[in-house]
Amino acid sequence: MERKIELHIEKLPEGYYLATSNSIQGLVAQGRTISETIEIARDVAKKLLEAQSDDSSKTLQEFGDEFDCPLVIGL
Repeated sequence: MERKIELHIEKLPEGYYLATSNSIQGLVAQGRTISETIEIARDVAKKLLEAQSDDSSKTLQEFGDEFDCPLVIGL
């Protein structure tokens, strides 16, 4: 089952990227690139949801038949 989690990503003054989420309490991930930060955030989200009760994933939004998704490409 796939659920949608909104991430907020910001570039830190040190050059790293920081991801947080209002969808999952406690989700914080930091990486050198946006892609790395998203991958780390995905792993952290899975672990946080597994550690919480089974009801926690029910509050997350399901994917519909259509949705928008940003595509990050490094040049």
